[in-house]
Amino acid sequence: MRPDSESSDFKAPGLEAPGGADKILLHCCCAPCACAIIEALLASGIKPALFYYNPNIYPLVEYERRRDECARHAQSLGLEQFYADAEWEHGAWLGQVRGLEAEPERGARCLACFKMRLAETARQAVARGFGVFATTLTSSRWKDSKQIALAGGFAQALYPGALFWDVCWRKGGLQQRRDLLVKKFGFYLQQYCGCEFSFNKNKEGHNDA
Repeated sequence: MRPDSESSDFKAPGLEAPGGADKILLHCCCAPCACAIIEALLASGIKPALFYYNPNIYPLVEYERRRDECARHAQSLGLEQFYADAEWEHGAWLGQVRGLEAEPERGARCLACFKMRLAETARQAVARGFGVFATTLTSSRWKDSKQIALAGGFAQALYPGALFWDVCWRKGGLQQRRDLLVKKFGFYLQQYCGCEFSFNKNKEGHNDA
């Protein structure tokens, strides 16, 4: 995939998946976070299948809006997008973070959230024959990349048939490229991480993507 003419100075970073894998299961939190990552993967000869599993997102209408934007982008690129068996498991997610509701952003609640989402991603990777899984979560500057790495390692230990590819997607010009692609494709930009607790605590008015 070649860079667009309006940003001909951009060169997608060369990526190499663990073991030289040419396909991965990519957990996607939203289309804005995923778009530049997907472009760089395809430019590196790695075909991602997208896995949209974000039971933290609340309310349902917000969940569906982000899901549909991911699906729209996947369809435009001819990529597969998968979902969990019970797609919106917000009740189960609330059970995972019970007692952590008052935690600050990047606190223990976020780690529990990442563990749940990446554990299901690893399970799906094994079930669908993907040897490697990754997540777009590290593309956001509002997330703690160390927490995401811990959650990925936790998920890999639960399902050792798939390797977690720990990548910080904010490097190699991908942050700036994402901003351009968001405008190009007209993606919806959310104003909070996803759960009701982040929504209630978001007093700065930033978008989380």
